[in-house]
Amino acid sequence: MTEVPQENLVERTLSNLAMAWRDIAQSAARTVGLAKAPASATPDSLERLMRDCLEARGGEVSARMRAAALGRIYLEQDAEGRRQFLTVLAHQFAVSGEAVDAAVARYQAATTDAERLKAEVRLRRALQPPRLRLLTQFNALPEGVKFLVDLRADLLALRSDDPYLLGLDNDLRELLLSWFDTGFLDLRAIDWDSPASLLEKLVAYEAVHQITSWQDLRNRLDSDRRCYALFHPRMPEEPLAFVEVALVQGMASSIQALLDEQAPQMDPRQADAAIFYSISNTQKGLKQISFGDYLIKRVVQTLSPEFPKIKIFATLSPIPGFRRWLTALPEAELAAAFTPEDLAELPALSKERSLKQTVEGLLANPGWAAQPKLAASLQRPLMQLAGRYLVSKRDDGQPLDSVARFHLRNGARLERLNWLGDLSDNGMAQSCGLMVNYRYVVDEIESNHEAYMKDGNIALGPEMRSLLRSSRDASGSRLRLLGIA
Repeated sequence: MTEVPQENLVERTLSNLAMAWRDIAQSAARTVGLAKAPASATPDSLERLMRDCLEARGGEVSARMRAAALGRIYLEQDAEGRRQFLTVLAHQFAVSGEAVDAAVARYQAATTDAERLKAEVRLRRALQPPRLRLLTQFNALPEGVKFLVDLRADLLALRSDDPYLLGLDNDLRELLLSWFDTGFLDLRAIDWDSPASLLEKLVAYEAVHQITSWQDLRNRLDSDRRCYALFHPRMPEEPLAFVEVALVQGMASSIQALLDEQAPQMDPRQADAAIFYSISNTQKGLKQISFGDYLIKRVVQTLSPEFPKIKIFATLSPIPGFRRWLTALPEAELAAAFTPEDLAELPALSKERSLKQTVEGLLANPGWAAQPKLAASLQRPLMQLAGRYLVSKRDDGQPLDSVARFHLRNGARLERLNWLGDLSDNGMAQSCGLMVNYRYVVDEIESNHEAYMKDGNIALGPEMRSLLRSSRDASGSRLRLLGIA
């Protein structure tokens, strides 16, 4: 199949949005005298148009028309034009320092409760930037929420250290946070009979394991598979996040086996495990607004009554930062993971090459996993090093691995490492083929979450605890070194 890039979907959506707003904008030009801006709008003309929107002369209908015209202008700009638009919005419509100073002075001068309460209202209004009111006007337009989500994606792509642009991003993020509260979201199942446009988005947005063909997609939506997505009422055709689930017997250890199109189909009623093997956020503009934890909990609640035999809810997850961490590991720490027996089995080990150089040279050959003797010599040390990596923490106390941070924060426990669980090019490059199971034990989720958030405690399953206990380190017990109880 031909893969559909996310960028193509976004551009198609924005093109359709521009067309949908064109009639509204043309009506604005006729009704309220808002002339069409040139293709390359100047900062001064953009500022005038934005102030016209904020003044809202002519009532709500006119304000809606002006907002549509302004939004259409933004959509018709190239990358530099959009940067200019966002810069004008950020700088010219920020909080007024003079207004805040005056409001603070009134508050400090208040002598009665009534005066103080009125002064508080004035201060709150002064602290609300005009750009926030302008952004809110788009909410009333068709696809206006989607427009704002994509506008924030553009803003994030600028990667600017301009404090005003950072302030605009903060305003927009807070606005979207309130609109995308999980209480407003709908959980919907996606299957082979879902609209083709939605299936196309599933293919484009899949961020973990690329969907390579329509048969591959159909296999992922078969009777022993489930796919669920979250939707917002104002974006009914745009999934915010989705999870792919395999209904199997036992905890899965290989993504290739799980996605094998030739594997026999099983009766989902006989499944005792639900394996979450791919979780993808789809909207770049909703970065830092997480839905994954809510999505997993909702799916567990949905599957439990339908399949009462399922007792295991777990992931089969990548370890995206392991290979990078391994490459940066000092020679002494790498050597501590290898026993003399391991070293004796390593080919090409010589006095001219350090152990680090030898290991890196072996792993650089993508075919090493297909050589049984070589793979066997690397299995124990790499498994122990991966276990160490998964419980290692950054300076802020959070795990190094991004996937670990996500699942541990959600209340999962670190259950089991799987040797050569992902033999794809990406899996070998990122994690030496290793995958990990995070298990969601329903009765432990809340206590695990609280212990992690309060004290940074990492919940461990029996197999992971055993692996970490057996890990050798030059300074003694790996568990004691890492502070794992």
